[in-house]
Amino acid sequence: MRGAGSNDAAQWSLLARALWRRAKTRSRLPTFHRWSLAGRSPDRIVAVPPDLRRGDAQVALDIYHGRFPLAGHLVETGGRSPFGLSAHEAWRRALHSFRWLRHFRAAGTELAAASARAQVRDWLAGPGRRLDGIPWEPAVAAARLISWQQNAPMLLRASDSGFRRQFFRALALHMRFLRAAAAELPPGVERLKARIAVCLAATSLPFPPSVRVRVADRLSAELEMQILPDGGHAARNPAVLVELLLDLLPLRQSFADAGLAHPPALLAAIERMMPALRFFRHRDGSVARFNGGGAISAERVAAILRHDDAGGAPLFHAPHSGYARLALGPTVVIADVGPAPPLDLALEAHAGCLSFEMSSGQRSIVVNSGIDRRGAGDFRPLARATAAHSTLTVNDTSQGRFVHGGAKWAHLIGHPLVGGPRRVTFERLGDDRSQGFHAGHDGYLGRYGLLHERALRLSEEGLLLEGFDRLVAVDGALPDVPAALRFHLHPEVELFRDEDGALVLAAARGGQWRFGSPDLAPRVEESIFFASAGGPRRSRQIVLSFAVAAMPAVRWSFQRLSPDIPPTA
Repeated sequence: MRGAGSNDAAQWSLLARALWRRAKTRSRLPTFHRWSLAGRSPDRIVAVPPDLRRGDAQVALDIYHGRFPLAGHLVETGGRSPFGLSAHEAWRRALHSFRWLRHFRAAGTELAAASARAQVRDWLAGPGRRLDGIPWEPAVAAARLISWQQNAPMLLRASDSGFRRQFFRALALHMRFLRAAAAELPPGVERLKARIAVCLAATSLPFPPSVRVRVADRLSAELEMQILPDGGHAARNPAVLVELLLDLLPLRQSFADAGLAHPPALLAAIERMMPALRFFRHRDGSVARFNGGGAISAERVAAILRHDDAGGAPLFHAPHSGYARLALGPTVVIADVGPAPPLDLALEAHAGCLSFEMSSGQRSIVVNSGIDRRGAGDFRPLARATAAHSTLTVNDTSQGRFVHGGAKWAHLIGHPLVGGPRRVTFERLGDDRSQGFHAGHDGYLGRYGLLHERALRLSEEGLLLEGFDRLVAVDGALPDVPAALRFHLHPEVELFRDEDGALVLAAARGGQWRFGSPDLAPRVEESIFFASAGGPRRSRQIVLSFAVAAMPAVRWSFQRLSPDIPPTA
């Protein structure tokens, strides 16, 4: 197999770096002992960070009665402490993050405040005494530190002096722990989240100015490293922008409320990320599902964009992030036209180069399968494969390969995408009446000697999307292997046949679309949409299958029908 050697070398390089980080961490283990994190504790909150996540008083009532609906799982405590229960890992991470305190704040009663305070006191007496396990994963600890600061007025209202001392000691402990942990984390979102939480604590609590300067400098360096010039994240996951902005915007406000000068890098990062989020937003408010993106609340996205002072139309091309956007009339098309991210940032990367999503009106029509972050991890390799994306697959294989769960060192290096597309070409096409592009990638070059090229053109005021896919042999000989074009449909899209036997897609608030190909007869197959808020849902996909040697190029189109032309069931 061509290219296997370079993939193995990359994997061994990743392993070597992971082992080096592990050795460094072990050599600094005293840093993570509770006694070595001791120090002065604050005694008040200088500025309370706002919380952009909406609370629900009904959820607070459920938790009060021992029912914890977190991360898509409902766990009943039966009168026991929730922090000692064995449950799904996603539920436990959500529990220990304490993001759910916002629901008690939304309830706004003294009973809710007392109940929330009791939960924090219970945690401090249990997991708070042991700096290990899920409760002290840096991302979980960072979320908890932020949530405790955002809900401090509720927690401290009518509290006794003993709880206040305990609470402020815990805030200081979290800050020191995350400062130490961030130094040993690999590049990526988790390290950035830790830096944000530490900077927020230094801003919201009365720490010395020298501490604020140091943590702000480290955060600035992290933002400049991870937030690309076009506002995307270096891991190429659009959903990451939502996660980060939900905490960066409160941090910006805390600097203002505390009367402190904003770090220029913080303001610059937010100014780049806001238009990037608009770029990845579909007509229905959802965020494009690429490279680890899953279910994202449209309400949260809207809450973030309310803080976008500039507004304006999104760009056509995000060259550093590696995405293109076509938008005319009621239709938006977003496509992945970038190479695989660097190996250190490829733990959630998908083999979906040249895949696209299409939304019309208030409905997603063509989608990628996305990721179910709340469910079992067993299905995630399937969701990351090329076949789970609306693009072309050769011989039922992915453009790259993943370090699978059975690999000896997977527990150290995770499951990164290795050997994915490295060279991706892109050319903008279009005129006053259309938008389009021509792109290509080399993800199948090593195995089959093939380049995949795709051209998309959106025209007729957004009522026609035309596509052209071609496989090019670099040595002139096309291999005798099968290929397939896949178009995954959103679960809310219905499929019919019209009088001519053509496929018609119908979606409430999304219109009716006729799919056709002059070269091949389409098949309809089962699919799974992982990125649903309620968990994976059955869906369908349109498939065009062909033999590469016999037909290296395929044309296809989606055309919106007039609303008064009903399909025939």
